[in-house]
Amino acid sequence: MNTHSALVFLLLFVISYGSSENSSTSRGCGLDIFPQYIYLCDLDSIWGIVVEAVAGAGVLTTLLLMLILLVRLPFIKEKEKRSPLGIHFLFLMGTLGLFGLAFAFIIKIDETICSTRRFLWGVLFALCFSCLLVQGWRIRKLVRHGKSPSGCHLTCVALCLMLVQVIIATEWLILTVVRDKKLSCEFEPMDFTMALIYVMVLMVIAFTVSLFTVCGKFKKWKKNGIFLIITLFLSILIWVAWMAMYLYGNKELNKKDLWTDPTLAIALVSNGWVFLIFHSIIEVHCSIVPAPQESAPNYFDTSQPRMRETPFEEDVQLPRSYMENKAFSMDEHNAALRNAGFRNGSVGNRPSAPFRSNVYQPTEMAVVLNGGTDMLQFILNQKEGTKSQV
Repeated sequence: MNTHSALVFLLLFVISYGSSENSSTSRGCGLDIFPQYIYLCDLDSIWGIVVEAVAGAGVLTTLLLMLILLVRLPFIKEKEKRSPLGIHFLFLMGTLGLFGLAFAFIIKIDETICSTRRFLWGVLFALCFSCLLVQGWRIRKLVRHGKSPSGCHLTCVALCLMLVQVIIATEWLILTVVRDKKLSCEFEPMDFTMALIYVMVLMVIAFTVSLFTVCGKFKKWKKNGIFLIITLFLSILIWVAWMAMYLYGNKELNKKDLWTDPTLAIALVSNGWVFLIFHSIIEVHCSIVPAPQESAPNYFDTSQPRMRETPFEEDVQLPRSYMENKAFSMDEHNAALRNAGFRNGSVGNRPSAPFRSNVYQPTEMAVVLNGGTDMLQFILNQKEGTKSQV
């Protein structure tokens, strides 16, 4: 009896200890999770779990697209499709970075996390919009002239445009953290937005260039230009929305401290999925799909141009071999008409093989010369009619 009482007491103690530990942690999180990562599993703050799931799906989709490009790379033979492959990889790497950066806004801030946020936000978006700007320039060339710039030129231009934002972000961190001795997490929302002016300029220029991708005589590239316009237009809408909430909306709703990180994280994953759906998937599909093969000409198609008809007044000199073949085919047909078959006592009259050929079973030579025989007979009749009139 004492043993059973001791076991029951021990079980009640473990349950009470576990409940006291769970009361000190967030709902949905384990007992040994660090407070810094609490938003990754906290069911009371569901936005972190949703952003985490959407960003994780974006990471997997981006990696899958990169793998498809790598596998299909040896089979892409067209120059116009091979030249932008470097831009596609750079753009996918920038999109992958956006989804990864979203996790930095779910984790609670410290000095390292804040520096990463401030530096990578502008650099990653500058890489993506630089690639879109170069893509707009490339598609415009294809639509108007049918030729694409070389892949090395496209990649170098995109990297040079991105390096400008790298310099801007580095100088901003040096001036605020090193020189002024401020913490990297202590910055005003307006300062963060002003450091992204170059990225906004890239976005607007890329959108302007994309508008000219639908003007040209090579129509097969216009679809790429239309999706590029949609991608940049939706990106502009997302940027206007998150800046309005980040600068003014959260402050007016008295949610500045609570909604700052969710606003920026949602902006990252939203723009990342716009990049994937309306640009990356379309471009990867157009790159790996082979060009349609030109079909052989159909000589029996009535839309084909007819041969020039010979005037009736001209004396057509037909070759001797043609006349001999014509006589042979006519003799074969007349022989079939003269044969009446043979009689079989048990079955009666049975048509012979030549007689069955009356059901017009032409030979290969007759099939080839059928049209020529009809035309020759028509020409001869017309010439006899003309001579009789004369």
